[in-house]
Amino acid sequence: MRIANMSKSLADQLLGAGLVDDKKVKKLQQEKRKQKKQKVKKGVTQVSEEKLRVQQQQTERAERDRELNRQRKAEEDAKALQAQATQMLQQHQLTLEGEIRFNFADPRTNKVKAIYVNDEIQKHLANGNLAICAHQSGYVVVPKNIADKVAERFADAVIFVASPDQQQPDEEDPYKDYQIPDDLMW
Repeated sequence: MRIANMSKSLADQLLGAGLVDDKKVKKLQQEKRKQKKQKVKKGVTQVSEEKLRVQQQQTERAERDRELNRQRKAEEDAKALQAQATQMLQQHQLTLEGEIRFNFADPRTNKVKAIYVNDEIQKHLANGNLAICAHQSGYVVVPKNIADKVAERFADAVIFVASPDQQQPDEEDPYKDYQIPDDLMW
């Protein structure tokens, strides 16, 4: 008999003992349910505010991580393109052997620089068939089509390319009839 009593709830046991009546038990159960609902409502609002805050932090962190990853990828891509440009310059550079000084302006330093070339390379540089590019060891001369490919990958490497437009004098130029010879040395 004691085991059966133990399985009954406290309210049932008190009711069976005659210590409380049905109305009192129902009223207590109603109050207990109200308290549970209020706790659940308060807990839900507190939990939902907490969840929202945590979720917002996670979203911000994920966005920040995505931005950092995008920046890292852009840096890696730029390094890869620069390495490709360097490799192209190494493979296609012409050997510079000559006694003719070829002057050009380096846009990175705003200074006039010079390299020594032979007659043929000088003519091709002046006509725009060859280009001067910056390389780890200084300056290299490469064909114009290679310089264009290098410029697509790493534009700062291309230092000098003569354009045919520069060769044509302006119509308003008073000295347009007096052409400067290509072999004129300063």
